[in-house]
Amino acid sequence: MPQFHLPLAQMTMNVNIMPNMQGPLVAALLYDGLCTFEFGIAAEIFGLPRPEMGSGWYRFASCAIEPGPLRAHGGFSILPDGGADLLEQADLIIIPGWKGSDIPVPQSLTNALRRARSKGARLASICSGAFVLAEAGFLDGSIATTHWRYADALRERFPAIEVDDTSLYRGANGIYTSAGSAAGIDLMIEIVRQDFGALAANSVARRIVMPAHRGGGQAQFLERPVALRVSASIAPVFEYIRQHIHHQWSVSEMASKARMSKRTFERRFMEATGEWPGQWLINERLEAAKEILAQTNQPMEKVAEAVGFGSSHALRHHFRRLVRLSPSDYRRQFSKVPMNKVASEANAQNTLKGRTA
Repeated sequence: MPQFHLPLAQMTMNVNIMPNMQGPLVAALLYDGLCTFEFGIAAEIFGLPRPEMGSGWYRFASCAIEPGPLRAHGGFSILPDGGADLLEQADLIIIPGWKGSDIPVPQSLTNALRRARSKGARLASICSGAFVLAEAGFLDGSIATTHWRYADALRERFPAIEVDDTSLYRGANGIYTSAGSAAGIDLMIEIVRQDFGALAANSVARRIVMPAHRGGGQAQFLERPVALRVSASIAPVFEYIRQHIHHQWSVSEMASKARMSKRTFERRFMEATGEWPGQWLINERLEAAKEILAQTNQPMEKVAEAVGFGSSHALRHHFRRLVRLSPSDYRRQFSKVPMNKVASEANAQNTLKGRTA
């Protein structure tokens, strides 16, 4: 039997906004082919009842931007709370991904977003949702981020945008973008922090078992290049260097260990890893440092010495440059050591330094 669908403007829906609340209205877009996880992030952060937050907490509604039936990744259908007209009532609009970086954004949607923005709404995208904001012109002349896989496509299609493919999220003047799916959680918690303060944001983060705060400037943890083709002659060198990561390796010394000339070694190394030996060594040292930071309360000088950076200054420099996070912040977020123990030992060390100064 053929199916007939009314235009969006004629669709009749029962609007279901969280009752007994007086706070900002958060509207999350629904569309056919919805990115399920990204929408779930918005619903989890803003759509769950949180009576401990009081009556000023967010109200939440899902808004269909096209006629049904609407289906989401995972094989299920969606029943929205309302239609696109809800966007003009929203204080915050969430764009939970998009159908694809090469899928056109309907003009009806960009027009609706512009109307909402003119009434003061903030807009936030997760992952490929940045393409919707870009199509509506909200990102021109600004710095925006998206998942690193989509960064080149965003640059090519929208040259007026400065695309940051390393940060977890970016935001200014009520327009926010975030990177890969999980980075959307960090952005949503940051918005809660801006609206209701750190205690409320920390409470939400604890409930979903997330770090209380990851700054937007923290790096997307990009996949490290893996060995493309490691010959039998060079493979043992990788493991030996990892086992002696504290040693001050030079490229010449690495080549000698592999019984090759420096030029041949560099060529073989690049073929195997896609990186030059020096950069590979820095990355390996960072990985080793992450493990020590997460599993011990060793002071930074000891960590730096153990992984071959030589000084805590060098450790911090490379962490900030490549991880976009300080070693201390990394430890706070990923430590398996009770933080009260780390803090007490750090205070003891500072006291001792003060006595001997």
